[in-house]
Amino acid sequence: MSIASENARGLHSRRRPSFAELYMPKLVTVWREGYGLSDLRDDVIAGLTVAIVALPLSMAIAIASGVEPGRGLYTAVVGGFIVSLLGGSRFQVGGPAGAFIVLVAVTVDRHGVDGVILATLMAGIILVIAGFLRIGTYIKFIPYPVTVGFTAGIAVIIFASQLKDLFGITLNAKEPSALIPKLAALASGLPTANLSAIAIAAGSIAIIVILRALRPAWPGLLIAVTAAALATWALSLPVETIGTRFGGIPRELPLPALPAFSIAKVQAVLPDAIAFALLAAIESLLSAVVADGMTGRRHRSNCELVAQGVANIGSALFGGICVTGLIARTATNIRAGAHGPVAGMLHSVFVLLFMLVAAPLASYIPLSALAAVLVVVAWTMAEKQEFATLIRSSRGDAVVLLATFGLTIFRDLTEGIVVGFALGAVLFINRMAEMTGIEAGTSFAIADRADDGNGERVPYDPELAVDRDVLVYRITGAFFFGAAAAIGSVLDGIADKRKAFVVDFAAVPFLDSTAANAMGRVAAKARRQGIQLFITGASPTVRRALLTHGVSPPRARYRETIARAVADIKNKAAAGVAAAPDDLGPRAST
Repeated sequence: MSIASENARGLHSRRRPSFAELYMPKLVTVWREGYGLSDLRDDVIAGLTVAIVALPLSMAIAIASGVEPGRGLYTAVVGGFIVSLLGGSRFQVGGPAGAFIVLVAVTVDRHGVDGVILATLMAGIILVIAGFLRIGTYIKFIPYPVTVGFTAGIAVIIFASQLKDLFGITLNAKEPSALIPKLAALASGLPTANLSAIAIAAGSIAIIVILRALRPAWPGLLIAVTAAALATWALSLPVETIGTRFGGIPRELPLPALPAFSIAKVQAVLPDAIAFALLAAIESLLSAVVADGMTGRRHRSNCELVAQGVANIGSALFGGICVTGLIARTATNIRAGAHGPVAGMLHSVFVLLFMLVAAPLASYIPLSALAAVLVVVAWTMAEKQEFATLIRSSRGDAVVLLATFGLTIFRDLTEGIVVGFALGAVLFINRMAEMTGIEAGTSFAIADRADDGNGERVPYDPELAVDRDVLVYRITGAFFFGAAAAIGSVLDGIADKRKAFVVDFAAVPFLDSTAANAMGRVAAKARRQGIQLFITGASPTVRRALLTHGVSPPRARYRETIARAVADIKNKAAAGVAAAPDDLGPRAST
């Protein structure tokens, strides 16, 4: 019997988890497993590492969104704490996200800061309802060209929104929100550019880029912002700072309070609240999926949506903005050796401590330095390689990508996602109609499961997640175009610092040609970079598709299990000789 059929039979034989099991926070799961002082030490280190990254980003994102920097800090402290406390993902880190800059800024223009806070509260309620209706199981099927398109579009808009502060430009009128009028207004204001602001921005970008290349473990963002603040204070540079524009940052959390609202106000901000909820759901579940692949654990998507909803409600009550799960900070949390949700909770505590202690220094932070931070963030989040790959991969993917990208930049983010999703759904239906040989019993949407059900769980071992030589990434469920570029993203962001990359297909019932093509590109790139690529657990059908698309020796080696692949990698490293011949067991038949 094939692996897919066995998995399908296993799914039918499992008892249905109870409501309490499906919505039990991962924090409870970790405590039940046993939580000791060594685990707390690991989580303290991971939480501090993430907080150092989150501190400057939270302020920069808030300012770029058109609100005070303190509101970004409130969001990281309150929202981030609740995401980890109640979440269905063991490693998720929450806070303000660059992807929300566009939506929040537009909402501020339309309805003011009170409107943003009300929309955030309403978005939280929508997310809680979506979680209890178990909609999270299906949100993960947003086509990948759509996520790349709107992410790249947001990156372009973020970059354009920072040009004014980056160059210290002074405008006589309000800066337009639309891209083309904005660029025209900034071009006319170029003669007012501030040389000191330009120098600080250039220096900040240089520090971040150089440290990423030479000392990637160092907190480049915080070092750059701190250096800029010290230079501004010591040299009395004539640049706009947090202090001159906002009067500094608060040194304490405000008391919780409901935002001002009325029926008319609720109706006015409802479209914005829906957009907040949609983007928060997509971003947080995508981050949870990436965390699953990096660690081998499995999040519960509907529990995660409920936690995200409560976090947005909490953030709004304390005057914060939208909260979502963050891929970069979650990955940093894992690589820093986090054991569980306590690391994310401690990250929020450390941000609060930094806010209380560093408030006087924050007044000297030049806005051009924070603009430089967001320019680097925009460059990173643009997913340039994935964009180019999807353009070349197929005509259908290119149409979905470009439609989403164009609508996001020139029209509206929500419109871009809706239209892109509709086009992607049509493309998916067409591809499924063309596919043959899909094994019976395969489920596209894998339902949430209880953590302690069926006796299948084993204690989490962070060793593989922090191994400096080997990266293990596990794929669960149907691997089709919706996730086709995710493995390439992981390889680009993480695996190039490792000696070997193991991709486990044991829980993949089938993959389509787009996914197989993506793995072929991963194999070719790994070969060029001298990285050993191992494929484990692939069924004969999956392996045949991979071999057809170039995932074959010497680019990739096949093994039955992750343990066998890791053992071969370690043995080769220890012996200094060539790896063992490929394992040609029962799965090798093609």
